Formats: sequence, C-alpha cells, structure tokens
Amino acid sequence: MKKIIFTFLLAASFIGTAQEKEEKTFSLSGTVDTYFRGNISGGNYDTAPGSSFANQSGFALGMINLVAAYEGEKVGFVADMVYGPRGVDAVFNSVGNSSIVNQLYAYWNVSDKVKLTMGNFNTFLGYEVISPAANFNYSTSYLFSYGPFSHTGLKADFTLSENTSLMLAIMNPTDATEFNPTGNYAFGAQLGFSDQYVNFLYDSGAYEVDFTGGFDVSETFFLGINAAYFSGDEAQGFYGAALYPQIATSDSFKIGLRTEYFVEDGDFGAIGTGVEDSSVFATTLTGNYTIGSLTIIPELRLDSASEAAFVGDKALSSFALAAVYSF
Repeated sequence: MKKIIFTFLLAASFIGTAQEKEEKTFSLSGTVDTYFRGNISGGNYDTAPGSSFANQSGFALGMINLVAAYEGEKVGFVADMVYGPRGVDAVFNSVGNSSIVNQLYAYWNVSDKVKLTMGNFNTFLGYEVISPAANFNYSTSYLFSYGPFSHTGLKADFTLSENTSLMLAIMNPTDATEFNPTGNYAFGAQLGFSDQYVNFLYDSGAYEVDFTGGFDVSETFFLGINAAYFSGDEAQGFYGAALYPQIATSDSFKIGLRTEYFVEDGDFGAIGTGVEDSSVFATTLTGNYTIGSLTIIPELRLDSASEAAFVGDKALSSFALAAVYSF
C-alpha cells in the first residue's frame, strides 16, 4: 500500500509540474471505513445476513479505497484500488491475481454526446455500489450482493437529449475482470430518463433486467427504488425489489429505511437455505451523522427468511456501527 500511495502522489507531482499554466485535472480521493457488528437475536455469534460486506463480528475492518483520476477535455483515466476485507469481497471472483484493482479504465470523449470507455468498471446494474461513502446504508442488499459487481470491456455512452441517455457495452463474461478465459462475451445496455434507469445484461444464456431510480418527494424526503429479475443456467436465478425512503432532519443528520423482498428462483444459493424457491424479507434502519468528512452510521437490521437461513433460525436481528471517512 505504501508503494501504491507513493506512486499516486509522485504522478500527481509530475502532472502538476508539467501543467502549471493549465487547469489541474489530476485528483486523488478515496475512503477509509471500519465498523462494529453484533447480533441481537438469531443464529450464533458469527452468523451474519446473507449479503455482501459488513458480515464480520465485533470490531472489524472495511477497506481503504484510493482513486486516482485524470480528467482531460477529451481523454482521461481512473485507477481505483481497494485494500482490506471489503475490498477482497468486492473483487473476490476476479479471474487473475490483481485483487486490489476495483476499477481501471481509460475514456475518450468523442464528442459532447458520445463517450467511449474501455477497461474494468463497476457495474451499471443496481441501486447500491461498492464504495461505502456512496451508499446510504452500510450493509448491502441481497439484490446488490448477488448481481455482478464489475465488468471489463468496452462501453459507449450516448446523450440523446437533456434528460435521456443510452449506454451499450460488450464485456468479458461476468466476474472475468482481468481477461477472458472462455472466448464468450456479455452484452449490456442502459436506458436512462430523468435519473430513472432500465438496465439489461445478457451473458451466455443468462440475463438480468434491472430498474434503478428515485424521486425527490420533497426538499427533505427522497425515495429510492430498485427491482431486478435474473435468470441463470438451469432456470436458477433470483428476483426482488427494494425501497429506500430517506429523510434529512438537519444538515448533518439523515435517517433512512431499506425494505427488501428477495426470492430465489430454484436453488440459486443466494440466501443460504439450500431449499428451492426460498425468500427473505430484510428491513434496515440506518442513520447518517456527518461531522466534516467523517460519517457515523448506526444501523439496525432484521432479516426474516422463509427457511432456516441463519444457523437453524429463520430470523436474524443485528446491529452495526460504522465510521466512513472520505477524502
């Protein structure tokens, strides 16, 4: 990590010296996060919800996320590195050994309305993302956890009008983020209108349709929405929906609720019951208290499954307290 940080800082120094008379467009940003998680009832000490991230017991580590970016008028790049347990979970299915690379891509603004991006980029599917600073909830949903995290390929973003956008992509198979081991390719598309997005992914017979959006009900009340259907091999897959109502009570404090219903289609293995057509209803009450660049996130979560998904129990209630620093 010392070598990575030194390399980023050295690159920033060289670019700044070479472009003293130009606007500086190199940036180094990121996050650091850590948390405490414990069960209130259900399962045993180390039983955790069947979703990604924030699944360790007691005081635990998230990750350090370093993002180096150069944004030129026509071309640029992003090098996004993660290190720590959350980072390992985010890239664990990568084919290869570069387990710290979260995103690595270059782009070309062909015109004001067309942008080409090639490399490894986080998925366009779903409401939530890998970075804890970009999510309202600290733990993640089942819908996010069992969709793809990242893709490697070539995508084209088109601005069709002031409120309408289109993205088309050709990519390696899902989770093959460093090279293509099969010779097959996946295809993706996204149609956006006024911050509402319909997403589609096709990958070797499997496909996923996803809707992600949200509305400002008032100046202080926001409602986020996510719904998805995935059909995999042998008619196995999942579907579900989640709502994200959030209220700002002051400039420094917000409170939100994530309610999610998630169903396995066949024995997909997402919930962990080993029973076909299992389902889970998860409710997460989360607060965000901001102190400068630090966000304190207390979270109360209740997962209730149709089968015994939590070491002999159908329900699990847990509490988490996270600290996320952004820079």
